[in-house]
Amino acid sequence: MAVLGKLRVEYESLRTWLCDQALPLWSSKGLDRESGGFVERLSPSGEPSEEPHRARLVGRQLYAFSLGPRFGWLGPPDDVVRYGRSFLDSHFWREDGMLVSTVDRSGRVIRADFDLYDHAFVLFGMAAVFATNPQAIELEAKAVDLLSRMKERWGHPSGGFEESVPRSLPLLANPHMHMLEVSLAWYEITAGPIWRALADEIVELCLGHFLDPESGALLERFDGDWRPMVGDSQAAIEPGHQFEWAWLLIRWGRLAHRPDAIVVAKQLIEIGENKGVDRRLRLAINELDLRLKAKDQRARLWPQTERIKANLAIASLGGDDETVAIGRALEAVQGLQRYFVHPIRGAWWEHQGVDGRPIKEQSRGSSLYHIVCAMDEMRKFLSQSLI
Repeated sequence: MAVLGKLRVEYESLRTWLCDQALPLWSSKGLDRESGGFVERLSPSGEPSEEPHRARLVGRQLYAFSLGPRFGWLGPPDDVVRYGRSFLDSHFWREDGMLVSTVDRSGRVIRADFDLYDHAFVLFGMAAVFATNPQAIELEAKAVDLLSRMKERWGHPSGGFEESVPRSLPLLANPHMHMLEVSLAWYEITAGPIWRALADEIVELCLGHFLDPESGALLERFDGDWRPMVGDSQAAIEPGHQFEWAWLLIRWGRLAHRPDAIVVAKQLIEIGENKGVDRRLRLAINELDLRLKAKDQRARLWPQTERIKANLAIASLGGDDETVAIGRALEAVQGLQRYFVHPIRGAWWEHQGVDGRPIKEQSRGSSLYHIVCAMDEMRKFLSQSLI
């Protein structure tokens, strides 16, 4: 299949860039050697920012550097992972077994309140470390303990999690998406029933509450009973999240033998492709309104990675959709490569403007997770495919 061969060529180009440029850059300038932790952003000239440290970035970077050797990176992955784990353990764990969200560069806690998003990514980073280093056996017990505490204190009576106690609104789909990602990651490693139960719970929440009954699109913001807040001025539909949820629903649907989840995933992909991709630029845009009309026509880097993952997930199912899905994934990979045309080798632009030109801004360290995750899906798909 010619398109599959082209996808393999693009993957090799990405792999070379990742191993020769991106991981070396972020394992050097991306480490805050003065205060510890990982640098949030690099300027267009390569200067690190001096921002507070977020738990979510530590988790994302633990994931990205743990997976580096899968792509042939010969740098110091073990050293970087040890560095990240040490910073996490010394700065972010509370005495009650939960996590703080943000510390300043002197180590002083800035945010100690519960944040589901931060907890999700620390759990995700822990899973990646354990998957690549099974000798770190203590991580499994620690992750199970953390999840149990989260469910006990912040579990929502109808499934999922509260944002805070006492309650604050809106409730959000996005951190639940990442908790689904966490649960699938840990279940694939350990087959632990607590992770399977969490995955089942979040998918049922998604299928029962997160989808717009009219358009079928994945919504983002909800009231305390998981009803969509469609009158909210901030309400929007994100093409990137249509793709990201679809990727997860396909993984879960195959695991649980639930074709209904895969049907929904295909529907989300079609919304993303038909309403959320700028055909002139061949890039997934940032936001649609609730009528599926363009709301923010800029194109961030991360929706391109989610478009890759979703379409490869569809292609992995085979059948009539396979060739079209691989072609869409190829287009998304080629679009992603445009973000890497940057004055600093291994950095990237976060946005392409409506004119197709990069918006000059800092590179976010957190985007490395999106890039590595998409590349790992490419690696797995191509390893199972024959040209």
